[in-house]
Amino acid sequence: MRVLAAVLREFNKPFSIEEYDIGDPGPNDVVVRVKAAGICGRDLVIWRGGFKNLKPPLILGHEIFGEVNGKAVGVFGAITDGTCPYCRAGKDNLCLNLQFFGENRPGGYAEAVIAPSNNVFELPDSDYVKYAAAVCPLATAIHASKLGNVGPGTRVLVTGAGGGVGVHTIQYLKSLDAYVISITSPGKADFVARYSDEVITDREFSRKVRDVDVVLEIVGAASINESLRALKREGILVLIGNTEGEEIRLMRPALTVMREHRIIGSAAYTRKEVLEAVNLLHRGVIKPVHRTYHFKDVNQAYNDLINQRVLGRAVLVF
Repeated sequence: MRVLAAVLREFNKPFSIEEYDIGDPGPNDVVVRVKAAGICGRDLVIWRGGFKNLKPPLILGHEIFGEVNGKAVGVFGAITDGTCPYCRAGKDNLCLNLQFFGENRPGGYAEAVIAPSNNVFELPDSDYVKYAAAVCPLATAIHASKLGNVGPGTRVLVTGAGGGVGVHTIQYLKSLDAYVISITSPGKADFVARYSDEVITDREFSRKVRDVDVVLEIVGAASINESLRALKREGILVLIGNTEGEEIRLMRPALTVMREHRIIGSAAYTRKEVLEAVNLLHRGVIKPVHRTYHFKDVNQAYNDLINQRVLGRAVLVF
């Protein structure tokens, strides 16, 4: 099955817009006509060559929303086996045989995607861009907040608060009545302030913030040491991402040892959390923050993301 797609043929190089054979659907597959696809921070790491097990050519994109037989649908971004111990325990994000769209099989930067029928779910409305902009980051926030035991009054520090995950995370935290301290760039500070109790625009934020209960670390290597300095004794740092793909080093490991910090990795989200995110967006509890690009302009979208010219999520539309 040949479709028009944005194909990554070489890491750190522009995508090629071309017809590409994505294979043929099997007996348990459906063809989803893509209407909108979000660009995840994970996609940027792949584009830079940060996943050594992946080799071009690749069609990226696991945030996929479109139509099947005229019905508005979303696609769970990862295929799970449903039978491993983690899947049986409801932790399908930790499936032993996890396969991501855009990595192990062609993803959403194309006119159509072939997906197992049990990976497709109906949407409550056809505002595809809304869901492409916010379901993945919001589900990420839901999962990470559970790992951090965030509740009313919890003092939470969020790094990268102006990015695609960050702007939806701080909204979700406010819906939980948490106390939100956001770290962002000066150009995004005014917007981020709408959903924050405090906003800080430099990386020496630990001098200004002390004794937070939880850190939701979205940036990774560039900010994790300042985050740990700001974290209280027995505090929890939830590591959500490492945007530059650089090695993470603890500059003062004794600090974490003596304060008994807990550093927890947050692996995306479960299918249940995806549906929870869809419900929150449909009800208007969380407002999607995004900038749209025609999918043929994917290289401009990446350029804008790399240069921090996008507030929230970049979304490709078809």
